[in-house]
Amino acid sequence: MKLRRLVALATVALAATTSLAACGSDSEPTAGKTEGVYVNTGDLAYQVQISRQLNEKDFEDRDYLTGLPVGARLAPNQEWFAVFVRVFNRTKAPHEAASQFVIRDTTGKEYQPVALNTNINRVAYHANVVDGGDQIPVPGSLARENLTQGGLILFKVENSSYASRPLELDITPPDGGKSATVDLDV
Repeated sequence: MKLRRLVALATVALAATTSLAACGSDSEPTAGKTEGVYVNTGDLAYQVQISRQLNEKDFEDRDYLTGLPVGARLAPNQEWFAVFVRVFNRTKAPHEAASQFVIRDTTGKEYQPVALNTNINRVAYHANVVDGGDQIPVPGSLARENLTQGGLILFKVENSSYASRPLELDITPPDGGKSATVDLDV
């Protein structure tokens, strides 16, 4: 009987300690040290599902590279780099998703996204208004249901930047507030 009380008391003490420890913590982080972490900016939460280099000779990667601007080519020292993102609206009101993203290496070199034609590339990230309780890409869409489960944001990255890791994705909210960052796994 005494053992049961001791276990019950220890369980209550652990629960209280855990609850108190969360009180001063940052419940809405704006920086993620790895992919898969939810970061918040504006009124939305963003999650980098995966990031990776793309090979235009690979059959799967060729599909990601559809809808490129006319004449879009890599320089000999560049590679295509894909970031697949999901956006969550945990509020009841609609909010506009971010459309400004930048990749930065540790030397400060920055890369802007390559504009993809979202009428052709069905997995490309498309900044929309996200209804309350909703997400983008929407469930059932190709971008959400493929292996990456996120909208594609495409960059041209110089090979030298891979030696200046971690690469960091900067997400700027539409209202111009505090941006969020995620360290990309390369």
